[in-house]
Amino acid sequence: MNAGSDRRSAQDDPSTWPSERLQAFAADARDRSQLESVRVAAQQHAYDASQPHDVRRHWAALSLLANRRMPGGGAEGSARALQHDFMLRTWVIEHLGPEDDDSDWNAEALAADTLAALALSPSEAATLATDWRELPLEQIRELRRHKNLTAHLDRLIGHLRPGPTSDRLLPWIEARALLP
Repeated sequence: MNAGSDRRSAQDDPSTWPSERLQAFAADARDRSQLESVRVAAQQHAYDASQPHDVRRHWAALSLLANRRMPGGGAEGSARALQHDFMLRTWVIEHLGPEDDDSDWNAEALAADTLAALALSPSEAATLATDWRELPLEQIRELRRHKNLTAHLDRLIGHLRPGPTSDRLLPWIEARALLP
């Protein structure tokens, strides 16, 4: 490889771009693969422990922006985007600390968003999961969706104040273990 092709490939690699360029690219991107490359690159920067917390939080916000701008992809794409959203927000709260004034980094807001995304109650999900192999494919997918959308709860729950919200989420941690 020559120096020209190395330089060209670095220019084409979103993970090497400064945040301003990546943010501008995300603002104009319409293609799912472009937005996914922004989401992943920004998330990698957010995980970089050598950077100050405010810089990492900025990168995480950019990753959320790209994730939220991704075109549909149907119910599976929507659930996938929500799972990415919930997991990254939980990671930021856990590693960089919560921010009560910003709903993205507020544990109570994340808990409320999680509950809003769930169509079943924990007891309904657990009951369905008893014989999940006998269920129609759509119901199995719905149980998987709930399992994925609650994957962050065991780490989030310790950041919540005792009360109705945490009381509604605690049963999901147990029910999740039963889901396919």
